[in-house]
Amino acid sequence: MRLSGIIAAILLALSWGDLARAAGEPVDLELVLAVDVSGSVDAVEARLQREGYVAAFRDPEVVRAIRSGMVGRIAVLYFEWASQHESRVVLDWQVVADAGSATAFADRLASEPVLRGRRTSIAAAIDFAVPHFGRRYEGTRRVIDLSGDGPNNDGAPVVPARDRAVAAGIVINGLPIINERQFTWGLPNLKELDLYYRDCVIGGPGAFYIVAEDFESFAAAVKRKLVLEIAGRMPTVQHAQLYPERPMFDAEGRVDCLAGEKLLEIYRRRTEPN
Repeated sequence: MRLSGIIAAILLALSWGDLARAAGEPVDLELVLAVDVSGSVDAVEARLQREGYVAAFRDPEVVRAIRSGMVGRIAVLYFEWASQHESRVVLDWQVVADAGSATAFADRLASEPVLRGRRTSIAAAIDFAVPHFGRRYEGTRRVIDLSGDGPNNDGAPVVPARDRAVAAGIVINGLPIINERQFTWGLPNLKELDLYYRDCVIGGPGAFYIVAEDFESFAAAVKRKLVLEIAGRMPTVQHAQLYPERPMFDAEGRVDCLAGEKLLEIYRRRTEPN
């Protein structure tokens, strides 16, 4: 082969390698797990959340769901979030393709310390998650799995952030944790949180939410949600609590997506000196 032909072959091989790297490693799903560690989540509850995800990735049913995909592997990133300036990647992208890699992910997650924060910025959590997609992997689907026990009350409103993510081709699924106790510093919680997630947080084709009735039932909810998410399915019945008084609903019966901000303002008016 002439020198020019050898050079051309080398350049062609390099160009194909660049294209492969640009496209990213194929996976069935790019999944970002976004976990609330704001002030409403105490140390015990934060640990219960973490243990729920650890248990899920050690579960054979979750592994079977991963293996059932056309590619047979997913990429997972796990981060914890609180206020608009408190988001931290706990585990960067890792491919999970079998029991060994799923257990490795779970073991690494179990060994990491839990971040703690104060307020709740779902909007900032969504905005933090979006740029992480497409960096190393090319998923057939891209999903943010967002769990939390309260509405957005810090930083920008949640709806524009949700809509930007959906416009970028990302689905947001929700795991609202129903927790009717008053927050530790006196701020009232939103008892209609499941419906708030339905109307204000989730979005994109096939988006859904699964309710955790409390922190103790979080692990079971996580497992169910992951199996559905990985398989690209939706739950048969969408759970919704029904309450006799709904002060945070609008005339059309939908949750006010500024409910968290308004609850915070009510709290401030009650606690600030006259």
